[in-house]
Amino acid sequence: MRREPEYQIPRKGLTVWRLYGFIYTFFLSIIAGVLCFFTYKWNWFHIVYYVAIAVVIIVGFALIWLFPKIRWNHWRYEVREQEIEIQSGLFVVKRTLIPMVRVQHVDTTQGPILKKYDLANIAISTAATTHVIPMLITEEADRLRARISELARVAEDDV
Repeated sequence: MRREPEYQIPRKGLTVWRLYGFIYTFFLSIIAGVLCFFTYKWNWFHIVYYVAIAVVIIVGFALIWLFPKIRWNHWRYEVREQEIEIQSGLFVVKRTLIPMVRVQHVDTTQGPILKKYDLANIAISTAATTHVIPMLITEEADRLRARISELARVAEDDV
C-alpha cells in the first residue's frame, strides 16, 4: 500500500470545524429548550427534560470536540505531477486518486467564517464529480489552485 498523503489540514481548520459544531449544538439547544417549554406547559413526562439535556450534551461533545479532532487527524492531501491524492473520513478512511488528465477546473471558495480565519476550500472538478480539499490557508489554496491548473494543462497536452 502507498504511504499516506503528506500534507495535513492547518490547525485553524480544526478550530473552524469546532466552531461549526458549536453552531449546530446551539440550534439543537434551542430545539431542546422549546421541547422543554412544551413539556412544562402541558405537563408531559419529566423524563423529556433529562433526555433533551442528555442529547444536547452528547451531541455537543461529539460535534465540538470528538468529530473535528478525528476528522482533522485523518484529512490529508498531496498534489503530485500525475495525480492528486485525498484522504478523508471520520470513522471509515477513504483515499481518492484524481488523475491530472481528468481535472476539468479548480475553484477556491471562502465563506464568512473561513474568511475570518483566512482559510479557503479548493474544489477540484472532474467529469464525474467534484472533490474538495477543505480549510487551507488562503495563500496556500491560491498557490495550490494555480499549480493544479498548470499540471492539468500539461497532462492534457501530453494526451
